[in-house]
Amino acid sequence: MTVPLFHVDAFTDRAFGGNPAAVCLLPSWKEESWLQAVAREMNLSETAFLVPQSGGFDLRWFTPTVEVDLCGHATLASAHVLWRHAAAAGDEIRFSTRSGVLRALRRGDDIELDFPLTPAESAQAPPGFLEALGASAQYVGKNRFDYLVEVESEAVLRGLTPDFKRLAAAPARGVIVTSRSADHRFDFVSRFFAPAVGVDEDPATGSSHCCLGDYWSKRLHKTEFTAFQASARTGVVKVRIVKDRAFLGGKAATVAKGELLVSS
Repeated sequence: MTVPLFHVDAFTDRAFGGNPAAVCLLPSWKEESWLQAVAREMNLSETAFLVPQSGGFDLRWFTPTVEVDLCGHATLASAHVLWRHAAAAGDEIRFSTRSGVLRALRRGDDIELDFPLTPAESAQAPPGFLEALGASAQYVGKNRFDYLVEVESEAVLRGLTPDFKRLAAAPARGVIVTSRSADHRFDFVSRFFAPAVGVDEDPATGSSHCCLGDYWSKRLHKTEFTAFQASARTGVVKVRIVKDRAFLGGKAATVAKGELLVSS
């Protein structure tokens, strides 16, 4: 038996931009060791695995080294595949995940994800953390996944060259670095480093904007943003805050589709 497999770039309107994810459509769940082996073989920041269930899909996300609790770009990629290539009906898809039920909503040419906010609280930087990051901080916070660091300017943010080996020792999934944008088209910019889970720098990170949206909403006293992720591939995320939810909007592009020949 073969398994449908797609390579999708998320939070971009063009191939070879945004954040790449593999999307694997399974008839039923396989052993975790097999899922991890496929993710390691794909060697992308995330591989999403989908299994149909009544009223939606079960969804799990794997980096090349670990399973993670929340991933935005691979969820966007999954919804894109289901609507574009698997003839999913309607304008809403529900995913059952380790972070609860998540929704993808079709909004014209965009897909909007309904995710939980993950606010950061002020925190002390661990010893050696800012030295490993290579920056001084205007603010350091931490949520249940990541550290959040605001730096002085977009120029400082773009110039960061972290020591990833040292940064991986921080007790968190990753490190979100942010600043106000120097470009009037965007409200804020960010980068996301996650060497602890096998991803030195993630190109366009949906889940980090569940934290960034809350942070900048409090700073800028607004609830809708256009955010830019300043990675080498770049990504654009539209963020809308409603109570304790973050609605993350963006586009996706299919790069490749095929079949996984090794199914067991």
